[in-house]
Amino acid sequence: MTDEFRRISLMIREDQHQRLLDLGVNMSALIRSLIDDHLSESKITLAVPEETAHLYRQVVSDTGSTDAEVEPYLRAALKTMLKDRIAQLQTLHRSIE
Repeated sequence: MTDEFRRISLMIREDQHQRLLDLGVNMSALIRSLIDDHLSESKITLAVPEETAHLYRQVVSDTGSTDAEVEPYLRAALKTMLKDRIAQLQTLHRSIE
């Protein structure tokens, strides 16, 4: 990683700006981190309801767990989801015959 930076102009909504100021967020660092995440080959981002995000923080962040510890559970959930989708597609396929 390089320590060379480039200054850019960025437009955000007023409410976003105020919320980030209220939280004391370093906007440059946040944007650099989000860009790194976006460009990463091994990171994913999930948009979830607030209740799920809160549960995630309770289970993972507040217990000192890591994303690596979540990964096997995510793989299992994806396998279950795929199994359900396959069953739905098979049902659809049978209904067409």
